Amino acid sequence: MSRDDLSQHPQHPQHPSFPDDFSTDAHRRVPASDGPNEPSGPNEPSGPSGPGDVDDRFVFEFRAYDDDLADGQRWSTWLSVEPLSRGPEPLPDWVVTSQGAIDTELGVLKTGKEADVHLVERADPLDPDAGVVMAAKRYRSSEHRSFHRAASYTEGRSMKRSRDERAVKRKSTFGRQVAAGEWAVSEWAALVRLWNLGLPVPYPVQIDGTEILMEWITVTDEDGTVGTAPRLAQTRPSPELLASYFEQLTDALATMVQNGLVHGDLSAYNILAAGERLVVIDLPQIVDLVGNLNGMSFLQRDCANICGWFRARGLDVDEHALFGELMAHAF
Repeated sequence: MSRDDLSQHPQHPQHPSFPDDFSTDAHRRVPASDGPNEPSGPNEPSGPSGPGDVDDRFVFEFRAYDDDLADGQRWSTWLSVEPLSRGPEPLPDWVVTSQGAIDTELGVLKTGKEADVHLVERADPLDPDAGVVMAAKRYRSSEHRSFHRAASYTEGRSMKRSRDERAVKRKSTFGRQVAAGEWAVSEWAALVRLWNLGLPVPYPVQIDGTEILMEWITVTDEDGTVGTAPRLAQTRPSPELLASYFEQLTDALATMVQNGLVHGDLSAYNILAAGERLVVIDLPQIVDLVGNLNGMSFLQRDCANICGWFRARGLDVDEHALFGELMAHAF
């Protein structure tokens, strides 16, 4: 392009304006003083006379971390996973996002056929009071047994790669590894979706491979001790609380079917009683009410399981009436 051509093109945009007192020099111009750095003339800049002359806008706090980790510890994986593998916005204020945070294993909370749940503390060593204990659900590796009734739950689902799908159907070693990852992804997606719908599920913090970090649902004893909330099957609620629990579950199920979802394995053993509120857990098998050929059957079974437990504790409920009510919400 010739110099003459330049006149035919619009001028480059002007640089953004800066405050009058802004300087690209990290050292400010300071008033003249009687010290040794006093300028010799009115037009000569004053040199830096000490740390106090550094512009505050160029100052940041440097904090050093110890690189040595103890057994059962790892650096936080929050920033190492993809953004879509982190919990939905807005993040609860208890979520620790510090790059210097450390995850510390606290022990096994629950074991299961397909996955184990551990307790993990995530805390920044320089801000330990802001640490949090989370539940880490880790799906079993390939040498352990596969998922019970997996085929009926995965009806209507598809995998991105046909090779993975064939391996899962053959139940090969690789197929079981793929299945563990797929079930973790399935539960993660269910937690995120149900949380966004406002349903009572643990907040999903992040997923990394076959590990899901989620909110630890707790209760506090009279002496102030914090512990894991019991399963609904372990509780003996008063008649008033029992009725409240059933209403909460009915509302949650109605919201799910309105969005075409069925828990698929709902019972008093995968519902936590956190004081006066219930929290639904164990969601890897969540199914599409219409897309899965067994969707209606799963919903009927969920209704029967729930109503059977409540009826055994004195609440007059009927699974057929509940199923009919949910169908009215679904269509």
